[in-house]
Amino acid sequence: MMMHYALLFLLLATSGSAPCSGFSVGRSIIARPRPNISASIHSSKTSVEDNMGETIPSPPPQASSTQRGVARIEKFARLPVWPVWQGVFLFFASKIFGEEVAAGWENRIGGRVCPNFLTAEATSPFVLLVHHRHSFSNWDPVKYIQQTFFPEGFPSHPHRGFITVTYILKGGMVHRDSLGIKQSYGAEKRHDSKHVQWLTAGAGIQHEEMWDIEPDTQDEGKLLWSSSQELYQLWINMPSDYKMSKPNAELLEAYPVASSTSSSKIPDNTTPVVKENNDATTTTVVAGEYKGIRAPIDCPTNVSMMRVQLSKDSSWTHNIPSSHETAIIYVRNGSIQIGTQRIPPHYTVYLTSQGEELSIQSLEGEADILLLSGEPLREPIASQGSM
Repeated sequence: MMMHYALLFLLLATSGSAPCSGFSVGRSIIARPRPNISASIHSSKTSVEDNMGETIPSPPPQASSTQRGVARIEKFARLPVWPVWQGVFLFFASKIFGEEVAAGWENRIGGRVCPNFLTAEATSPFVLLVHHRHSFSNWDPVKYIQQTFFPEGFPSHPHRGFITVTYILKGGMVHRDSLGIKQSYGAEKRHDSKHVQWLTAGAGIQHEEMWDIEPDTQDEGKLLWSSSQELYQLWINMPSDYKMSKPNAELLEAYPVASSTSSSKIPDNTTPVVKENNDATTTTVVAGEYKGIRAPIDCPTNVSMMRVQLSKDSSWTHNIPSSHETAIIYVRNGSIQIGTQRIPPHYTVYLTSQGEELSIQSLEGEADILLLSGEPLREPIASQGSM
């Protein structure tokens, strides 16, 4: 998969950070000290520059002894692909009409991917977060040309020593691997609510993930149709004691629960979905715990992963475990406010490492975010290969 992103950088001459590699065992390196993000913000520049040349005000230190605030904000490059021409259109639209207008159009038509190349030492245990938003149309001639040299998905490739979590928001994927497992999962009716794949690479696995291209619901039965695709993929490092564990791929099913539901009543292989405040907020718990409701997935790394959807002018609060010094928010749609800082769509927010209380407010309209938090591993790591 990393080879795809590297190829995009070369073919499309788009600026961005250097790709990071997947983890493996067998080589070791001396671990560098983990930067103290909450302390470094005191000496930060007056503005934060993204890798597309845009600047936004750098936030002042906001965290109290009990609250998590904004430490740093970053904007990663969005690369045009699937289809390339729509991604190129969105690039120029962002320059003419602004990034927020282009973000809204991207949500409608697709055509871009955004790899968040995280810094392993600063964001441990999280290694990589990728946001895909694509569209495949049977009337698009570029699609058939691109197929000849760029597959519609991620052909067979190896992983070892970490976990990949693939969270489907639109469309779906078809999975095959060296264990003989074949799975279809996604956000459509045909996927039976199995919208997340939790793949433990462990001692090593070879797998492929190809787009499950079928007409969108509104296009079913039509001669000309499009297939919308959107997902997150997250890479989570594993403690050294678990890197040679047995590989496995399992699917997680969305499971609506009441906010008063006991975790003991939540079935295995599910992601609890909690609606609150007259459906003003929806929290999908992929890993970790939210207000006493714990996702049943068994993860050797101490992490939380939650999708939060907020209606206009609504608020959401959460207590982040004190051991989760790493906390990251990615804004998919809309804009949010943390403290006094406004965060536009498609920005990545790094929270301060101290405190437990997090409060988020939606602003101009609906907002959709991904919250990651975890306990740093602080172990030597070794990386090799393209995966």
